[in-house]
Amino acid sequence: MHNNKSFRMKLLALSVAAACSGAVYSAEEASDKEKAEDDGVPVITVTARKTSENLQEVPVAVTALNNLEMEARGIELITEVQQYSPNTTLQKSRGTNSTMTAFIRGVGQQDPLWGYEPGVGIYIDDVYIARPQGAVLDILNIERVEVLRGPQGTLYGKNTIGGAVKYITKEMTGDAELGFKTTLGSYNQRDVKLTGQYPITDSLYVGFGAASLKRDGFGEFLQSDIPNQDRENYNKDVFASRVTLEYRPSDEFFFRFKWDKTEDDSNSKGGYRLLPSILTNAPVPDSVYDSYTSLPTWNLVEVEGVSFTAQWDLTENTSLKYVVSSRDNYSPTNIDFDNTAIRIFDVPAVYDDKQETQEIQLNHSGDGYNFVAGYYYLNAESCGLFDAILEEFGQSLSLPGLTREVSGCSHSQSNAAYAQGSFDLSQDWSMTLGVRYTNDEKHAVVRNGLIFDTVYPWSNWVPGYTRPEGELVPVVLNDSEDWSRFTPRIGVEYSYNEDVMFFASYAEGFKSGTFNPRASTAEPAADPEVVDSFEIGMKSDWGRNFRANVTLFALEHKDRQYISVLPGETSADLNQRLGNIGLSESTGIEAELTYVSSRNLTFDAAIGFIDSDFKEVLDTDPVTGETFDKSDRFTISNTPELTFNLGAKYTMESSVGDFVFNTSYYYRDDYVLFEEDSLLTQDGYGLVNFSVNWYSYTSNWTAGLHIKNLTDEEYKIGGYQFVTPDPSDPTNVSLYTPGLGGDNTLIGYYGDPRTISLTVGYQF
Repeated sequence: MHNNKSFRMKLLALSVAAACSGAVYSAEEASDKEKAEDDGVPVITVTARKTSENLQEVPVAVTALNNLEMEARGIELITEVQQYSPNTTLQKSRGTNSTMTAFIRGVGQQDPLWGYEPGVGIYIDDVYIARPQGAVLDILNIERVEVLRGPQGTLYGKNTIGGAVKYITKEMTGDAELGFKTTLGSYNQRDVKLTGQYPITDSLYVGFGAASLKRDGFGEFLQSDIPNQDRENYNKDVFASRVTLEYRPSDEFFFRFKWDKTEDDSNSKGGYRLLPSILTNAPVPDSVYDSYTSLPTWNLVEVEGVSFTAQWDLTENTSLKYVVSSRDNYSPTNIDFDNTAIRIFDVPAVYDDKQETQEIQLNHSGDGYNFVAGYYYLNAESCGLFDAILEEFGQSLSLPGLTREVSGCSHSQSNAAYAQGSFDLSQDWSMTLGVRYTNDEKHAVVRNGLIFDTVYPWSNWVPGYTRPEGELVPVVLNDSEDWSRFTPRIGVEYSYNEDVMFFASYAEGFKSGTFNPRASTAEPAADPEVVDSFEIGMKSDWGRNFRANVTLFALEHKDRQYISVLPGETSADLNQRLGNIGLSESTGIEAELTYVSSRNLTFDAAIGFIDSDFKEVLDTDPVTGETFDKSDRFTISNTPELTFNLGAKYTMESSVGDFVFNTSYYYRDDYVLFEEDSLLTQDGYGLVNFSVNWYSYTSNWTAGLHIKNLTDEEYKIGGYQFVTPDPSDPTNVSLYTPGLGGDNTLIGYYGDPRTISLTVGYQF
């Protein structure tokens, strides 16, 4: 065990940081391939096509980071992987720490409300995660993360029109192991992680992982009308645990049972008021991490899942795999949209999601060909309730209060069959063909209505509150719909030599249709979205010291689903409609470069450029009934035109061990946070990160010092806008017409400030 650990540490110290192309290192491949030696670029193994392959032989735009590289950079959350993947946005959403906003190449889903479908698929060990709540995963017992850019409409299929993010945990070695890490850092960060495995018999192993992750807030709630509550803002309080059983009765059979649970008790996040309130005298806070609230600050995200995998190697070249899983997600949350100490626009909400999946997969490789085929099934129910409390507006109308309550469930079933194969046409040419048939069925129930009182989801949500019994608002939508589609993939590959491959491909992505979870009438469902994508790329190693992977792409995003806010008689109206209104196009380039300057020094770069525009956005004039194009008012959200990461790693050998220095500069160009008439724009910014890690020669001790956002940049990652520019002077951004609730609600949520942490670990 000690020798194995030392080998892994030495391999880390001498191999490529490769932030752009990541690294999954295989000891067997390192000994078999000359170019994987210490002074050259490494062999990287990925499972992007559901079989283990050398990254340089996979005709797909993939970024991979393994556990050692993430450890060396101090990566703690899956969202940090966005810095190493071109044209990728993975960020914590507004209002909570655990909800994911994911966009790849301008395709994603901004609104995390129940019933909506994501545009980027999140997977844990081949199990699809249907909801963004709880998708911001902490790095624990992980083998690697893979980011697949572009539609994955054949092998993954379900809502991967933008791409897929794969979180892959470690398989056990069969050795008895125990390791711990503890981290102390700024804002009183205090993390403890414990992982291990133990062989019960020669063929039965048990593994476990547990983590307590705590940190004080970056800011505070300056005012609150609820006494005796925690006023920390942007704090962290997470406990995560996992247990795995693996059984290998023979060389042909493998079984794995996994259980995981995460409980996030971090406070709800308060946003920063970008405009002074016109209904209160509270000033705009001095810090972007400070806020005001009239809601409780408690928040909860509970995620629990189990899965079972059985694999049978029928022959040396043929295997059969079965994966079944079940996941539950429960999240009561407090979102103060107006971020004042009075009830102008408060939204307490509850999310309750369940899903079951099954997949049967056949893998076969032959002489000059291989293929993957399978069947996939998803049964999911996504439910929720929110109360939009407009108490101040209601009191201005001489009412005791005013609340618009919306609740309901969306039940979906998805069945899919897929097959994809690659085969050699000649010594230098090969072809990839794939197809997936998907059938999605949905049934939705929506309740929506006004309540002339102040209402919360349940009794004692705030101290002393009693909720009336029964359903408080009527059912406005109760409907079912189904959709089906074939999504193909076709590609051709040319091997110029054993180190340079060119490829071209066409792929189609399919995102399910859906009903409007905020419907106020029995409106029809929106149709599915479709993405057609073309890629031309190169995977290349030039000598043993330089790697260049480059992809050019063009995509057309058709039938974009969008929520439009309809004008009402008063600002208390929350009428919205969902429809297919848009067509957008994107073209771009992605380059992932690695240069091994010497045995001890490596440079890397990940560069993405994208030109994205709405070409058509059709709407109907409510007065004349005429259709018109308003694409000039729309911008692709969460999609900077330019992203790049420049990094360097230097290994310094000493008598007490290896010191590995990592530094990087990550830049994101300016971007908007909303698609239509966005008032929230983030200017371009750069993040400087620095790490130094020490690996002992004589023991299994490790230590790492990590500084993130060294220059303490402030940058928006989310927000709310419920104001419009004053029509009398739309060029003057200081003049606004109040929106829902009657106040100037323009709110920003921000990424983490500068943090410093020290991690110490030991492997028994």
